[in-house]
Amino acid sequence: MRNKPYYSVRTGKNPLADSFDLDTVRTLFRNVFIHFEDEGYFQEALGYVCIDAGFTSGTLGQDIEGVLLIELRKKNLAPIRTKIESYTEDDMFDMIEFLYEHCSKPIERHWHSWSECGWHCSTFEREPGKLEFREKINKILALYDKGYELSNDGEILSLADTGLDALFEAPLPTVDSQNVSARVEAARTKFRRYRSSMDERRDAIRDLADVLEYLRPQLKQVLIKEDESDLFNIANNFGIRHHRQGQKTDYDKPIWYSWLFYYYLATIHAAVRLIERSRSS
Repeated sequence: MRNKPYYSVRTGKNPLADSFDLDTVRTLFRNVFIHFEDEGYFQEALGYVCIDAGFTSGTLGQDIEGVLLIELRKKNLAPIRTKIESYTEDDMFDMIEFLYEHCSKPIERHWHSWSECGWHCSTFEREPGKLEFREKINKILALYDKGYELSNDGEILSLADTGLDALFEAPLPTVDSQNVSARVEAARTKFRRYRSSMDERRDAIRDLADVLEYLRPQLKQVLIKEDESDLFNIANNFGIRHHRQGQKTDYDKPIWYSWLFYYYLATIHAAVRLIERSRSS
């Protein structure tokens, strides 16, 4: 699979080089849904219509609109195939998360040829189906607006800033998964969550600073005192960890919060590596 852009995108001459609008992405999403529906990937949960037997319900039962109302708190989202074209951005993202949760790959199926009725499926595997759906949908989401992705946990997240995606994906070389890796992963998700508020982003930065605080006793062994103190002065002075007079609060939060988040994420990676190296020496 080619992983570099073609000529017009590469040279900046293509008007769609940067991103797609909602109408375009909605159409692409509809095409992906139709493909997976026709192949039977939603039959286990949503059921299917047979030209002979009528509607056969899946695990979600007969009333799919009722399920969507309860799960998504929204009306008029089904039938999905015909309603997608009227979805708002929020509707589309809600439905992508919902479909990911209820996608399963058919393992046993037979073709009902009468009037091209289609595939009737009997056994399924959830994880392979979810993986295939996620791979397809993420190619589309990456092209929409500033770029999004569907996480393995089924949440729509903003893509990392260009050039910093490797920092998001890089694993932390630590054996303390509960107090370090898990907390960092939770902070990453909170910061990148679709339409995360400034308060949520500040909380994510605070969470990373707290991870550094947890590592602080070990950092004292590998850093000089001034360097170790500087790591915490930034969060303290920018009103992230404490609330007191003299803190800097009158700044462009969307820009500076991004800088602070990436700063602390990179610092944790460096700190963990320094600690692990000192242990092995």
